[in-house]
Formats: sequence, C-alpha cells, structure tokens
Amino acid sequence: MADIKNPRLLYAKGALFVLSGIMAVGLILVEHPTIKVALLLGIAIWCFARAYYFVFYVIEHYVDPSYKFAGLWSFVRYLFRKRKRGG
Repeated sequence: MADIKNPRLLYAKGALFVLSGIMAVGLILVEHPTIKVALLLGIAIWCFARAYYFVFYVIEHYVDPSYKFAGLWSFVRYLFRKRKRGG
C-alpha cells in the first residue's frame, strides 16, 4: 500500500481519528455518565498521547538520533533489537 501524500486526505484522516475518538468517549460517557469515568478517560487519553510523543519525538531527537520513527511497531522492533544487542 502506498503512502498517502495528498494533504487533503491526510487532514481528512486526522479529522476521522478525532471524530472517532470523540464518538468513543461520548458513547462511554452515555453508558457510564460519571465524573470519575470522564476524568479517567481524560487521563488515559492524555497519557497515551504523551507516550506516543515520547516514542516518536523524544527517542528520535534525544535518546537515539539514528532511530527514525515509522510507527509503533517499528518502535517495538527497535526496543527488541536494542535489548538483544545489550542495551
């Protein structure tokens, strides 16, 4: 499968991710409408976003400049290769 290069399609893809996330959170809150659930969802979303930033930016720019982010699976492979080499 080829990479998407059209900026309009890339923006549409990003918008679909946001829309899907909003719908999922909305459906969870309709099912369990409590402040506790809303706060836990917010914390989980924030933590996963920060973890993603860590994987693609912090590792590439501060830990290992030779690593080039290509998705979460590439990061998992990077971790296993690094562990096999001894750190």
